[in-house]
Amino acid sequence: METDGIGQQRLSKAEKKLRQKQMKARHTLLRHEGIECVSYPTKSLVVANGGLGNGVSRCQLLSVVQDCGLVKALLMPPGKPYSFVKYGRTEDSKKAYDSLNGKEITVEDSGQTVVLYFNFVEKVPWEDMTPTALPPGLKIIEELVLPEEEKELLESIDWAEDEVTSAAQKSLKHRRVKHFGYEFRYDNNNVDRDSPLPGGLPDICNKLLAKWLKMGHIKEKPDQLTINQYEPGQGIPPHIDTHSAFEDEIIALSLGAEIVMDFKHPDGHAAAVMLPQRSLLVMSGESRYLWTHGITPRKFDIVQASEGQKIGAVTTDIGDLTLNKRGERTSFTFRKVRRSPCNCSYPSVCDSQRKDTEPSFPDNEREASKLEEKYVHEVYEGIATHFSSTRHSPWPRVVEFLRTLPCGAVVADVGCGNGKYLGVRKDLHMFGCDRSMTLVDICGEKGFQAFVCDALRVPVRSGSCDACISIAVIHHFSTVERRLAALCELVRLLRPGGRALIYVWAMEQEYKNQKSKYLKEKRARGGASEELSSDTLEETGDSDCQSSVHPKSRCCNANQAVHAKLPVHTNRTSFGSQDLLVPWHLKDGMKKKSRHVQSHQPVGCSADSQELSPIFHRYYHVFSKGELEALCKRLDSIEVQESYYDQGNWCVVLEKR
Repeated sequence: METDGIGQQRLSKAEKKLRQKQMKARHTLLRHEGIECVSYPTKSLVVANGGLGNGVSRCQLLSVVQDCGLVKALLMPPGKPYSFVKYGRTEDSKKAYDSLNGKEITVEDSGQTVVLYFNFVEKVPWEDMTPTALPPGLKIIEELVLPEEEKELLESIDWAEDEVTSAAQKSLKHRRVKHFGYEFRYDNNNVDRDSPLPGGLPDICNKLLAKWLKMGHIKEKPDQLTINQYEPGQGIPPHIDTHSAFEDEIIALSLGAEIVMDFKHPDGHAAAVMLPQRSLLVMSGESRYLWTHGITPRKFDIVQASEGQKIGAVTTDIGDLTLNKRGERTSFTFRKVRRSPCNCSYPSVCDSQRKDTEPSFPDNEREASKLEEKYVHEVYEGIATHFSSTRHSPWPRVVEFLRTLPCGAVVADVGCGNGKYLGVRKDLHMFGCDRSMTLVDICGEKGFQAFVCDALRVPVRSGSCDACISIAVIHHFSTVERRLAALCELVRLLRPGGRALIYVWAMEQEYKNQKSKYLKEKRARGGASEELSSDTLEETGDSDCQSSVHPKSRCCNANQAVHAKLPVHTNRTSFGSQDLLVPWHLKDGMKKKSRHVQSHQPVGCSADSQELSPIFHRYYHVFSKGELEALCKRLDSIEVQESYYDQGNWCVVLEKR
């Protein structure tokens, strides 16, 4: 660093470049993670690019930062590209700030180079240190087989054996799988009870099962076995084994390597469970029937750093997490084929007890109207109070549009919900309309002008509005014709020169290498239900609900006469279909406050279910890139002024000529 003519220090080009990148990291942390850095020295630093999400392990980062002084704590949030380091003295943290900023390190195993950027922070987010409990009914027995038995089991698998591959197994071409007793069909998550495979279970397995039965680890002898071999990076999607197909116990023996399996309750509670090598997982009761289980496809698992706990639920203590490289794992999953309907205590997720049939994609106007009535209108009426409680802050780009309008402009909010945009500007003449009577009542309680109507038939004179907004509405119409009709109705309301802003949920929840807030929102789950923050864009309010339904169908074309079942989306994940049902987990006590709802039972819920708050499912058509703009251009007398992507939504501003 040089000094200029009046004695002030002057930064070199390299130092300026480093400072710029450091500030960029600082702004990124604030914008995307809400982490506020300070410009004065503190004992704590945030380390951008030095996180588990970058592949940096605890040992590697600790070896870097502890050279500058005594490290009191190193916090590494799971899946995040940053960490927090807390020193015992401010002098040590300042030394790290000065000497380590811009330091390049090579990530172990991957060989990728990352550059670390350090900034001071006042507040460090200490997570709840309470150990995560295992799902009820789940147990893990360590070292249930000896190393020599493990070797014998693995060597007994004849992967080269000539085997006719059925259509049900073709989707598993990237994973080796074998079945004994009965073939497990991945196309319907079931077995053909009338077509047992010859030979039954292998003798070596029968001996082990008899021993486990005698030891009391299992209650009954299984008659079906599926062997899967997982290479590092492979996984299985979250699912519940079909109730009607198998009895209560599902057991899985892990051989060759350990793995972290993810369990999720419909109310959003989650548990990452370590399954050690040669351990037996036993799922029964709630853990078998209600919680989904799956393995995230990745090459590293986030595990305990300390030696104390290597089994069971992975801690939420971000001061004791690191990365563990996966190895080749072979699982022996044993099940007992069920011979009579399931009569479990979880009717809301039981295919034997559910009375509702899964909705199909509509192939005519009448079916489309019925689908929307049941899976949009009735659902929003049923969840209105809870929905409104999660909708506070207007979205910035919508506010920006409203601020461009002249004083005194007449503005219609079609599909206004709880009216969060109706009070943005007091100098506009704004009114709203919505299909939900309860949401309209909430608008009235806030002093806003709103009325009940259908977005396809708004009882307002043509050409009477200076502007219209349609936020998260059009995607609830189930055919392209009805979506086009809804857009036509917006244009009808506009005077010549009037403008409309339209938002729809995007198929692309990761765009230009940036994940949307919907994918990134991973809030700590301390309560019974977790909701999206009010500034997260698309109006989802979901609770990380999982479904046992995993249809394989892709998106349905509205112009085709098809009867494909609508897939149920797994929240906080990318979309696999354009037409789908999205779960909403109703918070306890909220349903009764929706005054106009009568007997709206959610999909897959039973009135006599005591274990769960209701799970509702809403129909969505998520739009692909360019689809909304192309649909708007089919309208007469309009011009698309702007088309953009905003945090998981496709957006269009159009003007009526």
